[in-house]
Amino acid sequence: QVRLVESGGGVAETGGSLRLSCVASVTGHTDIIRAWKVYGLGWFRQVPGKAREFVAAISRDSAITRYGDDVRGRFRVSRDDAKSTVFLEMNDLQLWDTGIYYCARRFGDTWTDLNDYDSWGQGTQVTVSS
Repeated sequence: QVRLVESGGGVAETGGSLRLSCVASVTGHTDIIRAWKVYGLGWFRQVPGKAREFVAAISRDSAITRYGDDVRGRFRVSRDDAKSTVFLEMNDLQLWDTGIYYCARRFGDTWTDLNDYDSWGQGTQVTVSS
């Protein structure tokens, strides 16, 4: 079993920046390599009344990154496997970036379909104000 915990959310002004982190931990005799390092990782966000939407993802070797149309050019996803952590650097924040941000482990074939992800964290709230 792998557990993901997000942090770094908060309140930022329009045009500001935040950096989210998602740290993985394992329980019992779970191998961290099998539970974390061989998987791609993704970030999604959700606002009340709307479906959870894809934000960004990174492959297991960091060679491939993918971004949602709304964040491309402003957000950057990265990972540090030595720390079992995936990051989401968010710049030039806009009001519509407000939401709860979740990280998850990618096991499926697509990058953007949340059904291809598991081990969801509990989320961290990001609020952008004008």
